[in-house]
Amino acid sequence: MSALPNGIGRAEFVSILALLMALNALAIDIILPAFRPIADSFQLQDATDTQFTILAYLIGFGAAQPIFGPISDRFGRKMPIVFGISAYILCAAAGALAPTYEWLLVARVVQGIGAASTRIIALSIIRDTHSGRAMASTMSLVLMVFMIVPVVAPMAGEIIVIFADWEWIFAAMALIALISGFWTWFRMPETLPMEKRRPLTARGVLEAFRIVVTTHSTFWYAFAAAGAFSVLFAYINIAQPILDGYYGLGSWFPIAFAIIASFMAATAYANSRLVRQLGQKVISHTALCVQIATTLCFVVLAATIDVPLWLFMVLSTLIMVSFGLMGANFNSLAMEEVGEVAGSASSILGFSQTVIGGIVGTIVGQLWNGDLVPVAIGFAVVSISTLAIILIGERGHLFGSGER
Repeated sequence: MSALPNGIGRAEFVSILALLMALNALAIDIILPAFRPIADSFQLQDATDTQFTILAYLIGFGAAQPIFGPISDRFGRKMPIVFGISAYILCAAAGALAPTYEWLLVARVVQGIGAASTRIIALSIIRDTHSGRAMASTMSLVLMVFMIVPVVAPMAGEIIVIFADWEWIFAAMALIALISGFWTWFRMPETLPMEKRRPLTARGVLEAFRIVVTTHSTFWYAFAAAGAFSVLFAYINIAQPILDGYYGLGSWFPIAFAIIASFMAATAYANSRLVRQLGQKVISHTALCVQIATTLCFVVLAATIDVPLWLFMVLSTLIMVSFGLMGANFNSLAMEEVGEVAGSASSILGFSQTVIGGIVGTIVGQLWNGDLVPVAIGFAVVSISTLAIILIGERGHLFGSGER
């Protein structure tokens, strides 16, 4: 079921939310080609230390989400999101002007805090206006546009570092966020009416969080989504060192990254159409099984042969396509039964996905030592752990009854 607010069409509604969500992906993906220039600029001894620019952002992004959820349940969706975008813009500018690597990391943490509002409130707006399979379908469309960012962002970052200093990447982030903020302010209606707002008191916040953590499906699918996003963040961390360093793609790295992201975006669109007929559980559980099989094949192949580039691309595409069929469905399953506290529910989901996913993804990324085997094992362990979480949440059953 869906009920869009008056004054906005479905295409514009999805586009605004997708751009808001894309600010997060942009902050991660556009700086990947700048890892080497950043390391050279700050004279980092180990080039892999530039991965901490991703982790710093994710820490701020995850830690702030439990704050923005209750705030948006009290004051509505528009004002908190504009505040967050403003912080994002200012800290993107601060990153461009950072005199030391430590200052850059601090700017990235606060930039992540600002971006937390976009992720939390975008999902809350979807839950305000949708339910059931319609919610999963709209989330998939939003994620489809969100996944287009990894197609264009690394190429944009590569072009910037070819013709200008890496600092201009942060200026580009600020400009796109400014456009997003104006579009949201002038075109997106408020979706949380006054009568549905919750008091911002310690008791009210704790009650909202209690509802979320004691709702069985919400609790377990929050952790399942965190497992899915752990694989995504792990791939983001290892993509540049492997494709550029190990396989020597150089300036062709953004093209390879874009190819895989394109398949993810196409998969998200397919999910938006299929989920109305098949349901979230059938699609997401099947995708998880495919991901496990692929990661186990990756382990065996990496341990026995010198994996060629084309085969690594195929394995990576299957792993990421599986994520494209899990992310939106796991989120919609987690949000389905907690619509009355959508902001708080979205904040817990975002916190678990970002903090757990960011930390686990960084751990897997740090396993890279010039050998594909440890990374392949990391992917497999995370995927199998996600299956274990689903089995607990579904009390031993997969694929559901087809009711949702």
